[in-house]
Amino acid sequence: MADKMFENNQVSIIGEIVSDFQFSHEVYGEGFYMMEVSVRRLSDCMDYIPVMVSERLINVEDLNDERKDMTPLFETIVNYIPAPTGDPDANTQILISTIDYNEYVGRIGIGKVDNGKIKVNQEAVVVNHHDPDKLEKVRISKLYEFDGLDKVDVAEANIGSIVAISGIADIHIGDTICSPEAPEAIPFQKISEPTISMNFIVNNSPLAGQEGKFVTSRHIRDRLLRELNTDVSLRVEDTDSPDSFKVSGRGELHLSVLIENMRREGYEFAVSKAEVLYKYDENGKKLEPMELAYIDVPDEFTGAVISKLQQRKGELRNMGSIAGGYTRLEFHIPARGLIGYRGEFMTDTKGNGILNTMFDGYEPYKGEIAYRATGSLIAFESGEAVTYGLFSAQERGTLFIGPGAKVYSGMVIGQCSKAEDIELNVCKKKHLTNTRSSSADEALTLVPPKVLSLEQAIDFIDTDELLEVTPESLRIRKKILDPTLRKRAGFKKN
Repeated sequence: MADKMFENNQVSIIGEIVSDFQFSHEVYGEGFYMMEVSVRRLSDCMDYIPVMVSERLINVEDLNDERKDMTPLFETIVNYIPAPTGDPDANTQILISTIDYNEYVGRIGIGKVDNGKIKVNQEAVVVNHHDPDKLEKVRISKLYEFDGLDKVDVAEANIGSIVAISGIADIHIGDTICSPEAPEAIPFQKISEPTISMNFIVNNSPLAGQEGKFVTSRHIRDRLLRELNTDVSLRVEDTDSPDSFKVSGRGELHLSVLIENMRREGYEFAVSKAEVLYKYDENGKKLEPMELAYIDVPDEFTGAVISKLQQRKGELRNMGSIAGGYTRLEFHIPARGLIGYRGEFMTDTKGNGILNTMFDGYEPYKGEIAYRATGSLIAFESGEAVTYGLFSAQERGTLFIGPGAKVYSGMVIGQCSKAEDIELNVCKKKHLTNTRSSSADEALTLVPPKVLSLEQAIDFIDTDELLEVTPESLRIRKKILDPTLRKRAGFKKN
């Protein structure tokens, strides 16, 4: 029973210990101590969580000592972490596991010396386990080791050392730097190719340039190309328009992290709905990327999850019970079937489900998938939303904005309860008359708006919509703002 309790009550938190260890109690000779851990929320608020720790996991002798330096930590590492293995007399082998970038020296490969040693000005060969044709002769021009967060120049490094190597322009994660006498690559997990793409577009809405610091196509292009120096799974391509760039990644989460980072850095732009990257076989048959989805879900929500994924062309491969009243599902599903699903998944499982995916190759196209069954509420005119206009609009669906929000014609202000788009005037004010009614002085009550996060907004937008991203706001809009032109485009499409 004790083992089951431990297995079923596991949680991982990342934070900072902000209190001293205080003795709590003792069980069968084993002491337990209390401490407080501060955990930062996405809203930047702090939660202070009390944590109980066994004395087996801490150095009880040093709890009451004055903390002068990191010596106890270093001693623990030396005592419990095994020394690196390798042959110091063998030929050089260094597996590059991380890429850094510097404007002055370019790409910097970071990895551990697995065998032999490496010196400055040493002749070497770059090979790759997954690319047998790669055999590039290079010279080690600069060699660094790490001292805290800083890099220190060194002339030589031995096995077990974490080193940074500059001067190799075409170095990537998974490459092995070897001696020319024995160019043998170290096996490494292959970096997955992108399966999802989005267009990053210069923001041209009526509110463009009011909140962002970097707004031009040159700014966006430079930032995306700079990201390529460290993100090996990202691809950036030019399009027919100089104001639009096609950015491909491993999934919605991969691209949403990039969008959020750019937003925090002061960039302002718009993004389109995520689309999958198709391939064609030798016969011209359309192929699409597939994913293996492993899902742990409470038993009572199993039916809802299976139903939703089957609607998205998912194929249930395996199903079984696991501990704690959970069921594990294994689905084989198109990558596009997972677009916009994570938000639904968390709602359907009340936040208790766990979803993990893994790329599973390309297979023939599985047919059309209906992403969204509801329409959008669209602002009819530009201005500032007022309570009177919003009160009338909230009867049509769920609003995304509140009173005082700036809107413009073609901006999506909410989700319609029906499968159609509806235009509304949320800037409409009540006309005053000298005739009083019994209800004239009654206050208008608004339902609190549904404020979408970045991930929710990316999931919500349709193929004819864009997400306007600024450092301060997230706005959903139609690609064509003019209602007349938008209707004409709809007629041509149909």
